[in-house]
This record gives sequence, C-alpha cells and structure tokens, in this order.
Amino acid sequence: MQQHDSFKRTMKQRHLMLLSFGGVIGTGLFLSSGYTLQQAGPLGTVLSYIIGAVLVYLVMLCLGQLAIKHPVTGGFHVYASRYIHPAVGYIVAWFYWLTWTVALGSEFTAVGLLMQKWLPDVPVYIFSTIAIILVLVFNIISTRFYAEVEFYFSLVKVIAIIAFIILGIAVIIGLINYDGYQGSSTIIERYTQPTFPNGLGAVFLTMLAVNYAFSGTELIGIAAGETEAPAQVIPKAIRATLWRLIIFFIGTMVVISILIPSYQGKSLESPFVVIFQRIGIPFAGDIMNIVIITALLSAANSGLYAASRMIWSLANEGMFPQWFGVLNRAKLPIRAILFSMLGGLLSLLSSVYVADTLYVVLVSIAGLAVVIVWMSICISYFNAKRLEPSLKIHQSVPIIAFILCFISCIGMIFDSNQAPALYFGIPFAVLALLYYYFKYNRKESTNL
Repeated sequence: MQQHDSFKRTMKQRHLMLLSFGGVIGTGLFLSSGYTLQQAGPLGTVLSYIIGAVLVYLVMLCLGQLAIKHPVTGGFHVYASRYIHPAVGYIVAWFYWLTWTVALGSEFTAVGLLMQKWLPDVPVYIFSTIAIILVLVFNIISTRFYAEVEFYFSLVKVIAIIAFIILGIAVIIGLINYDGYQGSSTIIERYTQPTFPNGLGAVFLTMLAVNYAFSGTELIGIAAGETEAPAQVIPKAIRATLWRLIIFFIGTMVVISILIPSYQGKSLESPFVVIFQRIGIPFAGDIMNIVIITALLSAANSGLYAASRMIWSLANEGMFPQWFGVLNRAKLPIRAILFSMLGGLLSLLSSVYVADTLYVVLVSIAGLAVVIVWMSICISYFNAKRLEPSLKIHQSVPIIAFILCFISCIGMIFDSNQAPALYFGIPFAVLALLYYYFKYNRKESTNL
C-alpha cells in the first residue's frame, strides 16, 4: 500500500459506536418501517428484522477481525484488494462511495421538505443548502469535531428510540391507555389474522429493505485508521453497537407491529408519530419532525465521512489521482470531502429534476451496493482465515453470511422496486472493471 500521509487517531469507542448509529438509524427506521409492516405483516416484519440482525452480526464479526489485523482508513475496499483481487477492491470502493453520495442527495432533499412543515413558503432548496453547509463544516474542521457532532446527533435519535420502546412496553403491559389496544387479544389478532397478509415470500422481499436499514454498521471498519488503540477499541465498539442496534430495531418493530394495524403502515407516515399521538404526547408531530431532521443530518454527516475516506483510500492505493490523497494540516482529506459533496449535490439535483427516473435507479443501486460490500467482507475474511488460521472467527461464519446476502440479491429479481439495481448495477460494475484494467492493469495484490 502506498502511504502519502496518516490520519490522526483521535476517535474513541463512544465515537465509533455513535458513528455507526449515525449511519444506520435514519429515515429507514423512523419513516419507511411502516411500509415494511404493510408488506410483510406484523410477524413477518419482526422475522425480517431478526434475520437481518443475524446477518449484520455475522458480517460485522468478520469485519472486526479484518479491522483489527489491518486498521487502515478505507477498510473493506483495502481488504478486498488484498484478499480477493485489486479489481474487486476497486469496484467495492466505487459502489460504496455511490451508496453514500446518493444518500446525501436524498437526505438534503428530505431536510428541506420536513422544514416546510413549519415554513411552507420557503423553497426546499434554501433549507437543503443550509444543511449542505452545516454538514460540510462538520467534516472540514477536524476528525474529533466531526466525531463529537455525530455523537450528539446520534444521541438525540437514540433517546427518541429508547423513549418510544419504553412507552410502547408501558402500553403493552397496561400502564398506559391506548385507543384500540385490548391486551393479549390484540397481540394474538395482530400476529395471526392473517399471519402473513402477502404470503411468506413477502418476508424475504422485505429482507432487502431490512438489510439496507442495517447498512452503516460497517462504518466502524472505515474509521479504523482514525481510532485510538484499534485492537482494543474496535471489538468492543462492534459488540456494543450490534447489541444496541438489534435491541433498538427489533424492539421498535415489536412495538409498532402490536400497536399499529398492518393496513395503516404507509411509507410516508411515521409509525413513531402515530403512536406518540395516540398515547397523547403533546406536539408529537413537531417533536418527531425535529428528531427526523436530526437523523437526516446525522446520516448525511456519516455519509460524507464514509464517501470521502473511500476516495482518499483509492488515491492512497494508487487507483485514483493522488491529488485526492493529500491531507491538510489538520490531517483531513479536504479534497476528497469536497469531491464527495459534489457527488451528493449531483444526486440532489437528480432528486429534484428527474425524481421518477434516474434517482429511483440510483437509490436501488445503492441498496445493491451495500449487499455487495457485505459479500466482499465475507469473501475477504474467508480467504484471510485460510491464510492465517489464528484469526478467531470460524470459517463457517462468512459462508453463512454470504449465503444470506446472496439470497437478498436473488430476491431483487422478484421485487419491482429493487430490480433496477440489477439492470444498472451490473453494467456499472462491468464498466468500473473495464476502466480499472484499461487505466491501471494491476495484477499484483495490494500490500498492506
């Protein structure tokens, strides 16, 4: 591996945990969880999230071992280059960069739309521009400042989810009156009438959305090169993050599935708002609007961080112009940050001007990209384990995780919303591969 410069190792375990939360806990949980409920039904939704939790746990076990052995900024792209092939690492890096730059556009647009709840006469682009400036400032001051901002952003979301789960449990055990809830008879009715409203197959189709909802946990691997004492901090951060995420996601889904009939699950209506309003929390809509805007800024903050580090890593590996691999005096990749924000601005424009065509395709590609990244982590660890049997995680773990990821990819064929990912994602990978061989033609493995 070429080495232009090194990052400051200023992130602590709490920063890593909340960085991962920032990437994972977003509109997928606060808004579109209602859509999953509508498609799979209450029991199907809980099952989908349990399977998704198992998958992400297995993938992160593999990533944790790789990050401890090679604590470099850029993470799994470098592992794929070393343990699979440099061309695969190149494709993985670009897919992951695309995932986050597409997400930036959607998050900035959504911030503008949500702000119009209070100021309907102000154009969306004004609020989006303010959000862009804020996120850019957070990322260019220092890594420590970015991590602190992300810590408090994510804390808001975590508090909202904990409050939601506690209040939901209070309703379920009868401490709070809730219109339409009749105790155990309601629970039995929700889970059995019908058990799977759209058939058992819908559970597997919603797994795609669930996998995407869990994406972001791999940010711990991206930040390994900026972490204090990575061998000690990374395993603890992964364990702590995963268990909290599993409790948050599955706990939230159990509460939602019991307290909201599946036919009310709509993609544009937050189940959080519905339940808070029914419990009688004053200003529930406004409170959740603030929480969701915070979640969007947090996800954009994490997204710009991840995208810029991936570009820096490509430049550092000699697979992108070295100009992007330069760090400033504060040890920040300013050029990579600005380039990644430019990608976010382009996706922002596509979400405004061609929302029904290009943007839908980009989002579906982003969903596929996450699964591809996870699959590359599995293969990388499998190969690393063969070379170095001393690695702690058993070789069956990456095999099981890879199979679950592959099932998700197969499921895309049968989901009209996800199918464009295959039609455009595969040609994107082919073009990236051809460009790699035309431009670099590197056959040797990357040395870490």
